Amino acid sequence: MTSSGTAEAAKEEIELALSAFHSTFVEAFAAAPTEQVLRDEKAKLLGKNGSLTAILKRMGALSADARKSVGERVNALKTEVEAAFDARLREMVAEKRKAELEARPFDLTLPGRNPIGDGHIHPISQVRADVIEIFRGLGFAVFDGPDVEHEANNFTKLGFPPDHPATDMQDSFWTKSRHVLRTHTSNIQVRAMTTVKPPMAFIAPGTVYRRDDDATHSPMFHQLEAFLIDENVSLAHLRGILSEFAERMYGPGTPIRLRPSYFPFVEPGAEVDVGCVFCKQPDGKRKGCSVCKHTGWIEILGCGMIHPVVFEHCGIDPEKYTGFALGMGLDRVAMLRYDIPNIKLLFDNDPRFLAQF
Repeated sequence: MTSSGTAEAAKEEIELALSAFHSTFVEAFAAAPTEQVLRDEKAKLLGKNGSLTAILKRMGALSADARKSVGERVNALKTEVEAAFDARLREMVAEKRKAELEARPFDLTLPGRNPIGDGHIHPISQVRADVIEIFRGLGFAVFDGPDVEHEANNFTKLGFPPDHPATDMQDSFWTKSRHVLRTHTSNIQVRAMTTVKPPMAFIAPGTVYRRDDDATHSPMFHQLEAFLIDENVSLAHLRGILSEFAERMYGPGTPIRLRPSYFPFVEPGAEVDVGCVFCKQPDGKRKGCSVCKHTGWIEILGCGMIHPVVFEHCGIDPEKYTGFALGMGLDRVAMLRYDIPNIKLLFDNDPRFLAQF
């Protein structure tokens, strides 16, 4: 066979292969069930070892004129393959999106997922709830007030002298409008006494703010105020409430003691200690430990009889009514209850720390 005859035969074979190729990719693309199968089918056609690539390798046997015409047909076919691939791919994406939109928002047949882990009540939240429950059991109701307070309610009406250190900028946070972030929850005592007529018995839990920052102090911490006002209220009533609180908080038989102390808004005033709960022996005695500094006692709060000047500032007759007030730091109560060495642990929100409670 002559070379021209060989070229003609090669051309005829290539044209037959191209004709068969066209019907092959149309059917393959239409039958592809997934995007990955579709891409695999395209690779079988146009890839390095694809069928169209194999056809192109045979074009060397064609004459120059035949290579030109066959080459144009091959390029047109490649364009057609790419267009068909893109069209089928868009169709698949549209079908998938339609199925997602028409499907139920969740599959009730799926198995349930196990939770990552249970949450934990913060020790301050637990102590706050326990203290509130104790005082509610003793007949006290909850009274609330604002964190940002008037200077008069936070200091003046409570009997603080104008030059008292607590009013200094080093101890208090002030706003430009001369309001103060309350330095204690005693401001709620003033608000209750100016809006409610005696008799009254309230507790006032909340956050307070002072310019302190060390291992045992935080610029923001938690307090709880309790106060009772009625006719003929005495220091004996205060001691009875304190004794009952200590037993309900730290266990039956927990002793208390009152030590004289000074607070501007009470007279007389006292610091209250409870028997150390960390070194308590089975017989009830305390041997002393590092927490109580080997004394057997731990200070937990301050208290006293409400000063007559506070009654006068709040419009209550001090000749007719008397009352007592006590205030405790819930952070300190939590630290003592759970033997926490640094107050900053209460504010880090470290899950490893919180998981212990």
